[in-house]
Amino acid sequence: MTQLLDWVAERPRTYAEAMDAWKSSCPRHPVWDDAVTNGLIEVVADGSPMLEARVRLTTIGEARRSPTG
Repeated sequence: MTQLLDWVAERPRTYAEAMDAWKSSCPRHPVWDDAVTNGLIEVVADGSPMLEARVRLTTIGEARRSPTG
């Protein structure tokens, strides 16, 4: 989970980029799903298509990052 949080925080990311980088076979996106469910990351569309939406850490996600982030 901390790898995902650090990856999101590293630079601006899109939803499409996140789905490509964090895909797995079964279940499809367990780390991604857990991060969204636990309120650690959010997807901000701001009127753009979903694949172009921005992915960012929430305040809770920032607090959960690794200390060396």
